[in-house]
Amino acid sequence: MYRRRRAVATVAGNMQKTVLLTLGRLPKALELARALNSAGCRVLVADPFGTHLCKPSRFVTKSFKVTPPNQDLDAFYDDLIAIAAKEAVDLIIPVSEEALYVSMLAPRLPDRTKIFGPSFRTLQELHNKLRFQELVAEAGLTATRTYLAKSREALALAESEDSIIKPVLGCSGRGLAFFDQGQLPPPSMLTRDNLIQKQITGREISSQTIARNGKVLGTVLYEGLAHSGTVSVCFSRVDDVTAVEAWIETFVRHLNFDGFIAFDFIIDASGQPWPLECNPRLTSGIHFMDHADLAAAVLGTEGPAPVRLKSSSRFQEGHTALLMAYSDILKPLSMFGQLGRVFTTPDVLWRWTDPLPFLLMTPMSWPVLKQVMFDDIGFGEAATRDVEWQEPSRATMSRLCDEYV
Repeated sequence: MYRRRRAVATVAGNMQKTVLLTLGRLPKALELARALNSAGCRVLVADPFGTHLCKPSRFVTKSFKVTPPNQDLDAFYDDLIAIAAKEAVDLIIPVSEEALYVSMLAPRLPDRTKIFGPSFRTLQELHNKLRFQELVAEAGLTATRTYLAKSREALALAESEDSIIKPVLGCSGRGLAFFDQGQLPPPSMLTRDNLIQKQITGREISSQTIARNGKVLGTVLYEGLAHSGTVSVCFSRVDDVTAVEAWIETFVRHLNFDGFIAFDFIIDASGQPWPLECNPRLTSGIHFMDHADLAAAVLGTEGPAPVRLKSSSRFQEGHTALLMAYSDILKPLSMFGQLGRVFTTPDVLWRWTDPLPFLLMTPMSWPVLKQVMFDDIGFGEAATRDVEWQEPSRATMSRLCDEYV
């Protein structure tokens, strides 16, 4: 029988810390759990799903099923507070879209328990795609023309430029639509919940940065080689766009940002980076980061700066990439091209010393897969719709903000 064993290494000069990740269903959570456990941390995972990718990992000590924040926010908070108190949690790290909810929990936690990441107000501004572009301009950087869909400026933009319409607070590419110059979106899309953005042509680049108090400790740039909807399932590191790294350093310093932050850019023909949106959380870029350096940056211990990157320049979520290849079975050239990439690219889940998350991926991911199969939605939406940010009622928001202050 496969047995877990606790890592014996400890972070230099520190007692063992107990860390709680607030989502375990995504490969990026498993990557972080492995890095922190290898640094001597006791890693716990809380997830609304009873089964998830991190659960069978030998690098995770315990998993807890919690209430989905979209179902009952107070119950979600009560669950996390109970875990933090009972397990003597030192650090809570949000993983994905639940970060906004978790950030407001700070004043209700035990004194010893800290949350890794920025304040709720900073997350709220960065999550808002219109406010993000305003922050870009305030930092002295070039923003991408973006307006609320109901505004005169938005309609003028759609008349004069190729444009994109997207939700102000959307995620996973939901609600995204492209329009040619002069083609106006239908009236049903011209709401206060949507915005219209200038469509930039060029190279699509994503980033992942870890920062502490406005200083970039590490950044990786990468581009998608294969996508499931708008979600990249095979990605390659990019090392030839230094202008983007400089852009990120300026923005992080301007916000005095602390935590994980990621951006999507278009690089035009002149090399100018145009920011599309900000994801103030973990992304697939974490798979490129050296585990020891990543853990040191998160835990605030001494470590190399910048955070070093792994030797491999390409990674994939192999199960999804394989399914995509087989979906092109009637297009042999495309299918065999994708299969060649699948069998030559390292998988983000596979590890000889921790094989069960890879081997049990299908049953552990069943809560996500069944939504894809029976609800006819994409993987991105299925993996986040119970934790994505939905503005609480005005009374609840007022109460939470009062507690936060």
